[in-house]
Amino acid sequence: MLKFDNVDFGYPSNKIFSGLSLQMNPGEFCFLIGKSGSGKSTLLQMIYMNLFPQSGTVQFDKYDSKTVKARELPYLRKKLGIIFQDFKLLKDRNIYENLAFVLEVLNTPQKEIKRRINDVLTDVSLIHRRNSMPDELSGGEKQKVAIARAVVNQPVLILADEPTGNLDPETSLEIINILKKINAQGTAVLFATHNYEIIRKVNARILKLDNGKAVRAVFKQI
Repeated sequence: MLKFDNVDFGYPSNKIFSGLSLQMNPGEFCFLIGKSGSGKSTLLQMIYMNLFPQSGTVQFDKYDSKTVKARELPYLRKKLGIIFQDFKLLKDRNIYENLAFVLEVLNTPQKEIKRRINDVLTDVSLIHRRNSMPDELSGGEKQKVAIARAVVNQPVLILADEPTGNLDPETSLEIINILKKINAQGTAVLFATHNYEIIRKVNARILKLDNGKAVRAVFKQI
């Protein structure tokens, strides 16, 4: 489903990836770790092809970084759900409208929009907040909405970029449990984080970015 093959990327004063290779299988849950500046966010941007390798290839689904056309990028990104640390909710729309916007741009029928939104808000235990504005929610609730937005279009892969970075430990664990539940339903998850306590509580493959390459890491479970 996802493959990086001998990828190089960097800037004149900062080499980020050098011969980076990794792969993920359909339905897999993987953690992505590495020190600040190791390239976690860069790697995620390469998956949705906002950035491209200087050499090597990135393959996601049927799309290849060497051959993908600009007109194909919206279709590639429809297969992804992206969760950011800072939520990126539309402040002038309520929660239902934030989620509906994702589907309206794809010309999804209104009846289907309502069904999907009710389903995903139920999954994250926020159906009672569907008419609330983003500023009325706590940080944890905003991140749950961001998760709901990421899955409402039924992606094959969720990219989570430090989604618990601004949350307390209890809420962070709640977020990871929601993502594990989504993963159990068949959606792959790539979870970039520096929160090693969460990693120790979840049985999942761990990829560590180190010196421009991806290596397997092992943490003792607790």
